[in-house]
Amino acid sequence: MEASPANVSRRKLLSIYLNDHLAGATVGVELAFRAARANRRRAPDVSARVRALAEEIRADRRSLREIMAALGAKRAHFKIFAAWLGEKAGRFKPNAGVLRRSPLSALIEVEALQIGVQGKIACWRTLLSAAEREPDLDPRHLRTLLDRAQQQLAELEDLHDEVASQVWPRFPASASGRP
Repeated sequence: MEASPANVSRRKLLSIYLNDHLAGATVGVELAFRAARANRRRAPDVSARVRALAEEIRADRRSLREIMAALGAKRAHFKIFAAWLGEKAGRFKPNAGVLRRSPLSALIEVEALQIGVQGKIACWRTLLSAAEREPDLDPRHLRTLLDRAQQQLAELEDLHDEVASQVWPRFPASASGRP
């Protein structure tokens, strides 16, 4: 039987929510650094840009852990480990290449990072809303984190177009629908 929100405290629900996002952030950090390493030789510019994003994603994960500490939310280590393990297992998925890295791998990695950053944006927005009722949440810091995540998403959209055009040379630079 599922617990209804009336039976579970708001702080407990927030703790579960934050642990789920911490697990996702763990995957994001691992994936971003792996993507940066994997592209070093083939696409050094992409590698450098992903590396910079990876550093920001790691900093955002640290911020999330600090927010959790301020709220007294204990880390669910099993979720974090399961997420870390899932990212490692995902490395064995062949993308049209078994012995060598497929060009599709870089594209799938960028798209996965886009999804992760969209989730992070949703988290920061949710916490901004919760800050009205949670005095331990700093709205200014959350707005800064939200702004940075939105910049990360814009960078990933640009990277997506660049990587997609490497996989499919006729891929238009404006395929993302952005001006």
